[in-house]
Amino acid sequence: MSVDLVRIVDSIHRDKNIPKEVLIEGIRSAVQTAARKHYPDAESIEVNFDPDTGSLDATMDGVRMDPAELGRISAQTAKQVIIQKFREAERDSLFDEFEDQRGDLVTGTVVRFEGGAVIVNLGKTDAILPRGEQIPGESYHPNERIRAIILDVRKVGQRVKIILSRTHPDFVRRLFELEIPEIADQIIAIRALAREAGYRSKVAVTSIDTKIDAVGACVGVRGTRIKNIVDELAGERIDIVRWNESLQVLIPNALQPAEIDEVMLCHLLGRAIVLVRDDQLSLAIGRRGQNVRLASKLVGWDIEIMTAEELDEVIEKAVKSFEKIEGVETELAERLVEQGILSYDDLSVMEIPDLVNTIEGLSEEQATDIVARAEVMAEEQSEDLPRRKGGRAAAALLEQFASQEAAAEGDESAAASPDEAPAGDESDPVESQTMHDGNSAAEVDSALPPELDDAAADDLPTDENPDPEADEASDDEIHDVALSEEKYGRSRQGHEVTSRPSDDDQGASIRIVTDAVESGGAGRPAPPEPETPPAHSAETHPDDRESPEVTPHGGDVS
Repeated sequence: MSVDLVRIVDSIHRDKNIPKEVLIEGIRSAVQTAARKHYPDAESIEVNFDPDTGSLDATMDGVRMDPAELGRISAQTAKQVIIQKFREAERDSLFDEFEDQRGDLVTGTVVRFEGGAVIVNLGKTDAILPRGEQIPGESYHPNERIRAIILDVRKVGQRVKIILSRTHPDFVRRLFELEIPEIADQIIAIRALAREAGYRSKVAVTSIDTKIDAVGACVGVRGTRIKNIVDELAGERIDIVRWNESLQVLIPNALQPAEIDEVMLCHLLGRAIVLVRDDQLSLAIGRRGQNVRLASKLVGWDIEIMTAEELDEVIEKAVKSFEKIEGVETELAERLVEQGILSYDDLSVMEIPDLVNTIEGLSEEQATDIVARAEVMAEEQSEDLPRRKGGRAAAALLEQFASQEAAAEGDESAAASPDEAPAGDESDPVESQTMHDGNSAAEVDSALPPELDDAAADDLPTDENPDPEADEASDDEIHDVALSEEKYGRSRQGHEVTSRPSDDDQGASIRIVTDAVESGGAGRPAPPEPETPPAHSAETHPDDRESPEVTPHGGDVS
């Protein structure tokens, strides 16, 4: 039995990679636990195990005892303790093994799918490839062999949880090391790498041997080397960039294939302003900003791409904005702009020592005061933009309702005078609906969506707090509203005008068209000025211009 126990310990040590000391300690602890359960009144129980002979000696209160006397229940207890100790030791061994491989490339076999995750067998244990770590658009099949890197290793209960990734930038790095011997031999080094998994990657490489072209070695003859990497990445596009210590050279290389005219570096903000021609602007930015975004990650600087005209406009606007800050003169504003500070937000995040050391003639007190004022103005500017937008919309809506009420009052006065309009004339459906409801401009239901109605109502001007933005509703906007009503036959409330006008209205409209044609004037009467309501003649009715039966260009009545 002793020989068998030694052989079993050696077998578990080789198969599970568990140290022998841990196995022997587990056996000794299990026998001691079983003896305490069998002899609960014993004061002290000691168990010794000889790893050479496999003999097990146990003493209880100084008296030698035979472990065979413990019985079946105690033996079952010892078995459970041994299993638990061995599992803990196996977990620790697996954790130490795969923890050392964190970030390394491994190959496994797809076993099954659990939700969106893929379970991959790595030989000794299973790993999980979450949905978020899978390349977009890829599909996997059972028994398919895939490559991934070990992203994380965790202890979860009695098991080890290994998380794989195929979207991490190190996955591309490991594939380059696998496919390109010069990188594995460290003749060519990957200095920087930026990736958007499934779409595009940028890799900056350099060579310590001047005789070896880093970019050419990575591409291979007719692209054979890079093709294997692209196939593994499911067709992901890879740009190989030549590394250079100078940002003036590296940034144009990173933005290829776009042609760059000039690169201006703003060291205080870590920003680079890149000037390009108009025909290269879209190419430099890339689809959905992908090219400039990856280039920015690659070089570690914020990159802003613009044309020379756009830069001039931004500089001029920035100088005027900084001049509004108290204590900032034109010369100081220009110095701030020269350092790449182009907005209140840029100025508000500046460090005081950096400003004092960079801008000549600026004291620490002045810098502190300027930064504090810029921070306040940046907050006011960010809060003011949505408020102006809502107030402008509310003001335009109020102007529409006010003009509607004025038109309704004009209809009442016209109907009261028999010389100006016949008694049998029908009023315009739009104005009739307004008069019937008895709603004034302030009582009409809002035409805005319910969720925006409250926000617009807050911005409406009042007598106590007049809003200057409400006066910006131009006459052109009011004329456009009237023209849309006249063209499409819709009222301001959005209801379609479908009632047929009276015969007198049609006759008045025909007379207007006839007089205009005979006089050689325009095809239709000129629209009245919004400031002064038009005077109504005895031959025309004020509702005729909104009649749906008159064409917008003064044509015949349908």
